[in-house]
Amino acid sequence: MRKKFFKRILKKLKTSPPNPPEVSAHGEIALKKQDIKDTLDQNLKIFKSLYSVPDNADVKVREIFIPRLKRNAAILFIASITDALEIEARIIDPLLHESESDAEILNIISARSVKTAKKIEDIVDEVNNGNAAIFVDGDMQCYLADASSFQARPVGKAENEVVLKGPKEAFTEKALVNLSLVRKNFRNESLVAEKAVVAKRANNGLFILYVKDLVNEDLLKKVKDRISKIDIAAVQNISLLEQLIEDRKNSLFPTILYTERPDRATSFLQEGHIVLFMDNAPACLVIPVTFWSFFHNPEEHYLRFPYANFTRLLRFLALFNTIFISASYIAIANYHSGMIPPDLLLAISATREKVPFPAIVEILLMEFAFELIREAGLRVPSPIGPTIGIVGALILGQAAVQANVISPLVIIIVALGGLSSFAINEIHFNFTIRIIKFPFILVAGVFGIFGLTALFVGGLYYAVSIKSFGVPYFAPFTPKYRSSGDLLFRKKISSERFRPGYLKPKDGIKKGEV
Repeated sequence: MRKKFFKRILKKLKTSPPNPPEVSAHGEIALKKQDIKDTLDQNLKIFKSLYSVPDNADVKVREIFIPRLKRNAAILFIASITDALEIEARIIDPLLHESESDAEILNIISARSVKTAKKIEDIVDEVNNGNAAIFVDGDMQCYLADASSFQARPVGKAENEVVLKGPKEAFTEKALVNLSLVRKNFRNESLVAEKAVVAKRANNGLFILYVKDLVNEDLLKKVKDRISKIDIAAVQNISLLEQLIEDRKNSLFPTILYTERPDRATSFLQEGHIVLFMDNAPACLVIPVTFWSFFHNPEEHYLRFPYANFTRLLRFLALFNTIFISASYIAIANYHSGMIPPDLLLAISATREKVPFPAIVEILLMEFAFELIREAGLRVPSPIGPTIGIVGALILGQAAVQANVISPLVIIIVALGGLSSFAINEIHFNFTIRIIKFPFILVAGVFGIFGLTALFVGGLYYAVSIKSFGVPYFAPFTPKYRSSGDLLFRKKISSERFRPGYLKPKDGIKKGEV
């Protein structure tokens, strides 16, 4: 009896509940493909149904009578994203007080821009973008006035790409503001901002920026084709778009650059790159990019030649330090102790005399603790974050050493590697370096220096095979292209004569005239 009882229960648990009935939207979709009607009542009925008026409190319909035309009219807009004062001053007031008998509606309305549309879906798209739709009884077209007013925070400082010398402005969550910041840096008529839609249901707009005199047409077509193939209900911001269009979605190595600095985006545009903007993201995407794009810091061109190369050398050493210092310690301590001077070897042995764990366990424990402290410091409120990082590291490290769980040398090694990782300021590349150090630690614990070398060579082979929109990842170092030579060390500003050859720009030589 018990077995039957339990079998019945398991059968009920395994049986999936019936799917809820699907509500078809085909009728609404078909309606949007139609043209508007010639009577105001019919049009209001259609659009009130589409926007669920009066249940939808955010959508407003203002009905007026135009004395000059002796006809009724209605203005439809979404209150939260439309400037009501603009509608009152630029649309309603002129329509009510126009005295000329032969004036056209397009000439009466004094909004920033006015256009007409007949299809219902076109009108809906404009209203969803914050514009006002004016319906006039007897007209087979709708008048669309620009009155959008999306809320956004003011322009502030960059939080992730901090510079000591150079512009402090950063992008905001409003795409038009970001476009103005770029145009402030690059005031040229050849800068093109094409608009596209990446999600039909949510109507998420995307701006594709490029310099038409420089950008390679094949590269531009490849980017547009990849964007047009996106088939998803909504793409809220640029971070989601990045994951949809990147080359290798499961790779640790990023192939698209994410930056929040207008000056950096402008410098890429002037080289022949393509930049993508969307609302709701305080940054842009740069396409295509190479390994060197992530390695470079936007401040280096603002510093004098020797200072910039000194910081690059430090960052290059920090890159290798982050990846190899912990793994090298394990490999040398476990398999190649003969490489250590006798006095240092005795000192290391003395510090590890009471530690019960092997070196690899010590390193993994401390690396995990360091990453945990870093993540906790980022997620808690800003006044508490630095305190958690400092206090947590001091207390945890000191307690671990006193309890003979971790040797003091391991604390020093992990701290050096962790501090070196902070020198890599690009978000995605920073994650790449922090993650790949763990495979190196494991391989070093099993195979020593030989395993470490083999994994490094294999990783190089893999990285060289990566492409960003057809551009080799290590270009122009390999394969070799004509470029400015801005790789490990940058040249003097006056010596940077060529744009990157791997982009195949229309004009490969930097010069004063355009």
